[in-house]
Amino acid sequence: MKTIPTLATSFLLLLLSSPALAQLAVPNESGLTYGHVHLNVSDMDLHKKIWVDHFQGVVVQKGFLTAVRLPNMLVALSDTAPTMGSQATVMDHFGFKVRNMETFLAKWRADGYEVGREFLGAEGQKNAYITLPDDVYVELQEDQQLSTEISGYHIHFFTAQAEELLAWYTDIFGLEVRPRGSIATTTNAPGMNMSFANTGQERLPTRGSSLDHIGFEFEDLEAFCKELEAKGIEFQVPYRDIPAIGLKIAFITDPAGTYIELTQGYDEY
Repeated sequence: MKTIPTLATSFLLLLLSSPALAQLAVPNESGLTYGHVHLNVSDMDLHKKIWVDHFQGVVVQKGFLTAVRLPNMLVALSDTAPTMGSQATVMDHFGFKVRNMETFLAKWRADGYEVGREFLGAEGQKNAYITLPDDVYVELQEDQQLSTEISGYHIHFFTAQAEELLAWYTDIFGLEVRPRGSIATTTNAPGMNMSFANTGQERLPTRGSSLDHIGFEFEDLEAFCKELEAKGIEFQVPYRDIPAIGLKIAFITDPAGTYIELTQGYDEY
């Protein structure tokens, strides 16, 4: 018969593994962690259903902002029809690790959604592409050792200047180049790998597309914005506090046209 402490411990472990307690990764020494991707969607209810049913997300509503909480990241949603899909832009896709690829894809197909290319990925694991409504391109990678069923894993830039763009991110955010499997041009922010691929195809800026922008979370955003100002970085939206959604924010754009939101407060969602 189990003792009361054992039962209590088991219950605590169950709570800690619950999707409801999914959170951003622990910030690095500079107070930086990966925050979110922000999607423009033509059917808010459909997207929320997909993120809950297939990705085990938890929908959070703060003021006018709708977000879905997932391990290592959030997906923010705007009820705005996108101008184009993610693959037309520099931010080609973002990706997740899943504990069981066969199980995920079987449920995906059962709900009437198509599966794209299935292949052995850069790290020697089962990979597959799926496309969400509004042409949001998503990559999946199996990891049978994953502690949860699914977790945010990487964002993937496609540009004619991959090495230069990687260098910009490592400089601006204080990161180090770290290969991911056979992909040499990558770096890691806490909770998220950032991969950069060269392409000869023209890629458009992200703003207005289905994957409108990406985001980084900071423990002290105002201080980081002052650092960027000292480096001569131009802000599309300067540092400001928006109590209605519990966030401090600022926006910049990378040299390839990826719109970037800097936040403080998403870790409380």
